[in-house]
Amino acid sequence: MKKITIAIDGYSSTGKSTIAKQLAKALDYIYVDTGAMYRAVTLFAMRNGFIGKGQENTQALIKLLPRIKLLFKYNKDLGFSEMYLNGENVEKEIRSLEVSKYVSRVAELEQVRHMLVDMQKKMGLEKGIVMDGRDIGTVVFPDAELKIFMTASPEKRAHRRYKELLDKGEEVEYEDVLKNVRYRDDIDSNREFSPLRQAKDAIPFDNSDMGLEEQFERMYNYALRIIE
Repeated sequence: MKKITIAIDGYSSTGKSTIAKQLAKALDYIYVDTGAMYRAVTLFAMRNGFIGKGQENTQALIKLLPRIKLLFKYNKDLGFSEMYLNGENVEKEIRSLEVSKYVSRVAELEQVRHMLVDMQKKMGLEKGIVMDGRDIGTVVFPDAELKIFMTASPEKRAHRRYKELLDKGEEVEYEDVLKNVRYRDDIDSNREFSPLRQAKDAIPFDNSDMGLEEQFERMYNYALRIIE
């Protein structure tokens, strides 16, 4: 059975990572969550005072990019890889709403995108990979055999994200989450470098009214048609 590259792009909180993890596990492929990479860089910027409430110093962040070491380490108890920033497991911290507020701003920086896209391309040289993000099918792997573009209404996505944050014990308001979803949509779609776009050969996938099982079955079948 041949190995392929699967690129899953789409808006924030559409469940890209959840489906990508399931696909990778079912196909025995490597899974890469590119969003975690951008979130880790954002966390680095926040910790160093380069971005946050009322402050932004992107030039200082750019100068220190060579000091940022990112690594995915597989956690067999969880069944997926966790993000490490300079040797520290930051998987929980990078998923917070606070990081979500600034990640799109950091992700639109040309130097950040160049650094991470280069890392991502190297990860996929051997194929047999499922990667999700914003520009995987358009920039990172334009020749991917399977491209999916996921979307859902802002309200549906905000509700999912709100529930996820509550389940993690965070104190958040639904309206704040919805505002963040719309804000990220705007920045992701209108940034100068690698904006969020559906690749011409990507399969549009609106999961507004789909359960996880149905989503997985559809995508798994898409992959099998190409592989077999």
